[in-house]
Amino acid sequence: MSSPQVRITTNKGDITLELDAKAAPETVANFLQYVADDFYSGTIFHRVINGFMIQGGGLTEDMSQKPTRAPVQNEADNGLSNTTGTVAMARTNDPHSATAQFFINVSDNLFLDHRAKTADAWGYCVFGRVVAGMEVVNAIKGVATTRSGYMQDVPAEAVIMTSVTLV
Repeated sequence: MSSPQVRITTNKGDITLELDAKAAPETVANFLQYVADDFYSGTIFHRVINGFMIQGGGLTEDMSQKPTRAPVQNEADNGLSNTTGTVAMARTNDPHSATAQFFINVSDNLFLDHRAKTADAWGYCVFGRVVAGMEVVNAIKGVATTRSGYMQDVPAEAVIMTSVTLV
C-alpha cells in the first residue's frame, strides 16, 4: 500500500492523512507501526505555533514523554516539501533522531526542506499530507497557548489525540 490513510481523532475533530510510502518508506513504516501499537492514543498536540505548525504524538496530557522505539533514518531528501497541509517528522538537532513525534505544517515552511546532507541543512522529512480535516488543523493552530515547565507554545487547553487509526 503506497498511499495508506490514517485518521487522527482529536477532541477538536478528525484529521485524515494520506501517507507517501513511495517517497518515505522507512518513515511511513515507522509511523504505521506506532499507529498499529496504539501509541498515539492519549497523546496531545503539545506545540502549536500559528503561522508555522502543530506538533504532537509524543507527550501525554500531563506533559510526560512516552517511551519510543529507536529513531529512523531521515528521508528528507525525498523531494517532498514542507508546504501547508503536509505532515513531517519532528526531531532534535540530530538529523536522524525522529521517533514518534510529527508535525503538520500550517504554512509553507520551505526553510525546513532538505538542502544538503549536513547537520544544519538535512531538513525535516515530509511523509504525507492532510486530505480531510484541514479545518480541524486550522482550529488547532488558533488555540490559546501558554508555557508549561520548559516548554513554550503549549495549548492552554489540551488538544488530545483520542485515537489514530488506519482508514
